Amino acid sequence: MDPLGAPSQFVDVQTLASWDEPAGSGDGDVVDSRLEDDSFSNQQWSFPSPFPHREDINRKIVLFKGDIALLNCTAVVNTTNETLTDKNPVSDSIHRHAGPELGEELLKMKGCRTGEAKMTEGFNLAARHIIHTVGPKYKAKYRTAAESSLYSCYRSVMQIAKEQAMASVGFCVVSTAKRGYPLQDATHIALRTVRRFLETHGESIEMVVFAVTAAEEAVYRKLMPLYYPRSEAEEQASLPLIPADIGNSEGEPVVPERQIRIAEKPGTLEEDSDEDSLDSDLGLVGTHAFARMEGDVDKQRRLILQGQMSEAALQKQHQRNYNRWLGRARAEDLSDIAALKALYQTGVDMCGRTVMVVVGRNIPVTLIDMEKALLYFIHVMDHITVKEYVIVYFHTLTAEHNHLDSDFLKKLYDVVDAKFKRNLKAFYFVHPTFRSKVSTWFFTTFSVSGMKDKVHHLESLQHLFTCIQPEQIDIPPFVLEYDARVNGPYHTSHSLGL
Repeated sequence: MDPLGAPSQFVDVQTLASWDEPAGSGDGDVVDSRLEDDSFSNQQWSFPSPFPHREDINRKIVLFKGDIALLNCTAVVNTTNETLTDKNPVSDSIHRHAGPELGEELLKMKGCRTGEAKMTEGFNLAARHIIHTVGPKYKAKYRTAAESSLYSCYRSVMQIAKEQAMASVGFCVVSTAKRGYPLQDATHIALRTVRRFLETHGESIEMVVFAVTAAEEAVYRKLMPLYYPRSEAEEQASLPLIPADIGNSEGEPVVPERQIRIAEKPGTLEEDSDEDSLDSDLGLVGTHAFARMEGDVDKQRRLILQGQMSEAALQKQHQRNYNRWLGRARAEDLSDIAALKALYQTGVDMCGRTVMVVVGRNIPVTLIDMEKALLYFIHVMDHITVKEYVIVYFHTLTAEHNHLDSDFLKKLYDVVDAKFKRNLKAFYFVHPTFRSKVSTWFFTTFSVSGMKDKVHHLESLQHLFTCIQPEQIDIPPFVLEYDARVNGPYHTSHSLGL
C-alpha cells in the first residue's frame, strides 16, 4: 500500500487515452505514411474491409506503454507456463506487487494447460483479479498448432471477462521470449481476436488495455490500424496490409481438417454440356474453373491496344489491372483455399531470403475454383515479393488431379506485378518426375521469359538442405517419409555447404 498522502504508483485506466483518436496524430506508423502517398490516396477500393472503422470499439481500446501490474482495472493478464511458475518480466512484476499470497494461491491450483486461462484474486494489486494464461512454445513446423493455442489464450481471457461481467481487462503480450513466438505474428492474433470478440460478445466490456514495453509498442502501433482503423481513410489505407489469413468469424485460425470442403462429390467434375458448348464458341480452353477467365475484358483490351500503346502506357495499364486483382483478393473470402495449406511462408535460406513453400499434393486442381486460387496467391505473396524471396515446390506424390494447367501458370505469370518476377531468385522443384522436368522445360522455354535459369530440380531433401537449413523450412510429414524411403534418412551431422 502507498504511504498516506503519497501519490499512488498505480495507473487508473480511466485516465488513459483510448484508441479512437483520429489517425494522423504523428504516431509515424506504416498506415499513416500510406495516407500521405498521393498515388495511394487516389486509389479507392470498391469493397468493404473485414475490419471496418468502428468508433464504439475504438473507444474501448487503449495502448499503454508501462507495467501491467500497475493498472487499476478489473483484471490483468499474467503470461506464465503450465505449472504457473514461469519467471519472466511480466510475471515477476505481477508477483512482486501482488505479494506472497499470490504464489501460495497458485501452489494450490493444479497448473494450467497451454491455451487455457485461470483466475485468481489480485491480492495487493490495484486490479481485482489476475487471469493467468499459458502461451504456446513456437516451432515453425508446428505453426498451425501454435496459432490455435495463442488464439485460445486471448479468447479464453475474454470469455472469463464476459462471464464475470468485468468492466476492464489489461492484456500483456501473451508470449515470452523464451517461448519463441514471433512478436509480429503474435500481435496479429491478439488484435484480431480481441476485435472479433468485442464485435459479437463485448457489450459488457468497457475497456481493453494492451500493456506493452517500448519494443512491443512499435509493433502494436504499426498493426493496430489494420484491426482498429481510426477513420475511413485509415481503413482504406490499411486494407492492402491485412494478412491473407484472418481466421474465421471469431478470429480463430483456420484448421484444414475442420474447414476443408471443396465439392459435394469429390473426384468428379460437374457436367454442363450447354455451358461447355458456349465456352468452346468463345474460344476458351481447359475444363477447370479458371479457364473461364481466359476471355476476360482486360486481356481482350490488352490484345487490341498492345500495338498502339507505348511501353510505359502498357506498364501503367498492367499495374492498374494488377491492383484490381489485388483489391479483389483483399475482399473475397479465401478461407477454403487457405485451409488447403498449399502455400505458406517458412524461414529464410542461407542468403537470408524469405522462403515460400508450395505443396503440390495439397492442390486439388479439378475440385477447387482456380480463380480463387490465383487471388489467394496474390494476397499472400504481395507483401512477400517486395524483397528477394525463393519458392520451394514439393512435387512429392502428386497425382494427375494435382497438376497445374500451363494456361493457369501462364495467366498467373502475366497477371502478377513485376516485383514477383524481379525478386524471385530461385524456384526449387523438389522430387520432380521425368514428365514434370520435360513440362517445366517447355513452359520456361516457350511460355515465359526469365524463369528458366531460376528453376532448380532437386532429387532429394539432402540437395535442398544445401540451400536452406532444415530448421528454416516447414516440410510436410509425407514429404519427409517419402524422401527417407527413396533416398535414405537424412543425417543432420552432414555438412550443409553450398
